[in-house]
Order: sequence, then C-alpha cells, then structure tokens
Amino acid sequence: PVAILHILPDIFIIEVDPERRLPLRLCGARVNALWQHEQKGSLFLGWWRAQRQEAAAEAIRRVIDTQTPLVAHARTALGASEFELLLLPLRHFGKSCSRVMGSLAPAQRLDWVGIHPVGPLDLVAARMLEDKVAEAS
Repeated sequence: PVAILHILPDIFIIEVDPERRLPLRLCGARVNALWQHEQKGSLFLGWWRAQRQEAAAEAIRRVIDTQTPLVAHARTALGASEFELLLLPLRHFGKSCSRVMGSLAPAQRLDWVGIHPVGPLDLVAARMLEDKVAEAS
C-alpha cells in the first residue's frame, strides 16, 4: 500500500453480485468527497446520469465478461469537470472477476470538491486495454 498511498483516496471496489447490481464495497476519501457522502453500499450505476447508465453498465459488463481493464473519460452532466475512470477485473477467493477495482480521478484540480456534490456523470468515451503482442519478423 505504501507505493500507491497517493492514489488510494481515488480508488473504489465494486462487488460483482449475481444480479449485477454492482454495489460499492469500498471507496476512497476523494471519491466520497465528490458526492459529499460515503459511497460504500451504494450502486456503481447510480453515479451515472439516467440516459448514460446503460453505457456505463455495458462498459463494466465488458470488464467482467472479458476480464480486460478499461480506461474511460467521464464528465459532469453540465460538462464543467472531467474525470478519468479506470476499471480493473479482480479475482477474489479464486473466482474469476468477482470484484472490479476502479479509480475515478479528476482530470484537473477541482476547487469545488466538498462544497457541491458532483451529481450524475456522463460516460464520454471508453476503451479496453487489451494486450497487443508484437510478432517478431
């Protein structure tokens, strides 16, 4: 943990439950500060604007089903603030992808954190981080 101490406040862990409701098991302090309350126990899809929840659900389904990391770009509904989202599949007690570790970090410094809640987010762009094996010629 010491090596990643500076990013722990931006990290969260999602449980992949059988119904795929995706409850948050753990949330760092900066993630909680974005919504001005503890996110543990709330649903990951609740972070997203209603019109973008299906896109967010599809993105996390791809991480779970393919066990491949995803990098995404998100912004507040009014577009005032931008965030980088990383989702990583995790094994827990030998089960494949029973949890997803994520990071949600602002792309720039946000002076309003702790004063106003972030509100729902829009998923703007996402891409899978697949290994590219270079063939020797």
